[in-house]
Amino acid sequence: MTLRFWVVVYCLLAPAIALAASDRVILVFGDSLSTAYGFDVEKGWVSLLKERLVREKFDYRVVNASISGETTRGGRARINDVLEAAGPGIVIVELGGNDGLRGINLDATAENLEAIVKSALEAGAEVLLLAMELPPNYGPSYIERFRQIYMNIAEANEVYLVPFFLEGVADNSNLMQADGIHPKAEAQPQLLENIWPYLKPLLVY
Repeated sequence: MTLRFWVVVYCLLAPAIALAASDRVILVFGDSLSTAYGFDVEKGWVSLLKERLVREKFDYRVVNASISGETTRGGRARINDVLEAAGPGIVIVELGGNDGLRGINLDATAENLEAIVKSALEAGAEVLLLAMELPPNYGPSYIERFRQIYMNIAEANEVYLVPFFLEGVADNSNLMQADGIHPKAEAQPQLLENIWPYLKPLLVY
């Protein structure tokens, strides 16, 4: 077969090849909980995720586009650019905690978070949404309304939901930093364990 033949074949298959490559990208889109805040980045749950993927022979590249202090408004403003740059097949959305802690209007938080999820879905990615909880001093009504945001978005958009990202960590002072908001390095393996059962069904060998 001639060189021209193979060039033509490549041109026909290139879009499919590019798509297959993008399916192998996991985008982490979050705030300081996903940036290894307060300790070496190699100890953060995102780095541990990379190691686990290799260990379990999943051929994926992880792109961490998380920003410390990020709100859903900030995330919404940049999600499309990040999606275009990363071309992910899976997007892990870990946002909303800063909105809740700052007392941002919950309707705005819900609207922004849903827009982020929809953008990822429209880009052809699977979405894993990580739900957050607020401390008890915010009052039962506000806490329940905040919790319901994640459940409603997950159900309406049919995406996987981690019920509480900080399960087993937030209520353990030995695993939390002095600010009571950010987990320590020692908590990062548990954070990954909270995510893994929901992420694994989205992975392919």
